Amino acid sequence: MKLLVVLIPLLALCYGAPFSLIPGDNSHYVEGQSRFIWMPDGEGIPHLVDLDEPVNDEIFRTRNGANNQYWLFTRQNPNVAQILVHGNADSVRNSNYNPNRPLKVIAHGWNNDGNSNVNKRITAAFLDTQDVNVIVLDWRGLASSNYITSSNGVPSVGQYLGDFLVWLLNTAGGNWNNVHLVGHSLGAHVVGNAGRAASGRPRRVTGLDPAGPRFGGSSNALDVNSGQYVETINTDGGLLGIFDPIGHTNFYPNGGRNPQPGCWISTCSHSRAYDLFDSSVRTDHFVGRRCNDLNEARNNQCTGSTLNMGNSNMSKSGSGLYGLTTGSSWPF
Repeated sequence: MKLLVVLIPLLALCYGAPFSLIPGDNSHYVEGQSRFIWMPDGEGIPHLVDLDEPVNDEIFRTRNGANNQYWLFTRQNPNVAQILVHGNADSVRNSNYNPNRPLKVIAHGWNNDGNSNVNKRITAAFLDTQDVNVIVLDWRGLASSNYITSSNGVPSVGQYLGDFLVWLLNTAGGNWNNVHLVGHSLGAHVVGNAGRAASGRPRRVTGLDPAGPRFGGSSNALDVNSGQYVETINTDGGLLGIFDPIGHTNFYPNGGRNPQPGCWISTCSHSRAYDLFDSSVRTDHFVGRRCNDLNEARNNQCTGSTLNMGNSNMSKSGSGLYGLTTGSSWPF
């Protein structure tokens, strides 16, 4: 953090201070125009990201989706992962994977890894409430590079994940109608690509504040072809997240934008999506109301039919835009 404090004034001199000097403050950011934005790592610490930074070709070449790791957690091993290896049937046979259980897959975002808070929180929520297989995708090798390199690698990471899931279900059994993919930030686009690689067969795909920078209008973003039912929870739209609807159902808690209740820096709003999803799996108390248009969602003025946000119901379906109000602290 001391190094960051020293570097910020130097960057300000070089670039004419085209960003807020306060870590985590994205009030300067204009989507599609600004060069710099603050993004949180797996511990919530803001890092200044240069959206014009060149791709690191060496990392991009050597740390693609082939380096994915697949960590299995079940109620028999809720805290210590068993590593499943694509192509190694023994790694599955010798694990606690049970094809008769629902399968939950979690993908982290930029500057995170398999041990990051998002994975721990959602894994625990699933296992505390259901007897399921949980697979955490660890793609830290690429996710720990600069944001441009990491985002360019999303299609490869997702393709390898999708191929792995096809192999897993073909080799060890399972039912696509019991498969639920969940991803946060860049991880939302990872599971989007994975779902398309699996021909849209996953029953549910949930994007938690899908990453916005470099993904608005991109064919590499999460979309309705990624699963049978695709849902987004948008909490930092127009900044770190996409605001436009990209799923079958798109939820906009508290207007879908920064600041979310209880958040004092904008990077907190981006992470709030997985806080809300964690709570929804445990409590299922978030009731959205359908919006007539995006403006109603933005202003939290939706009064239409109801649909619960999040949860782990495998038969859930729906379409449209939904708004709702949450609290500022757990369980929100």
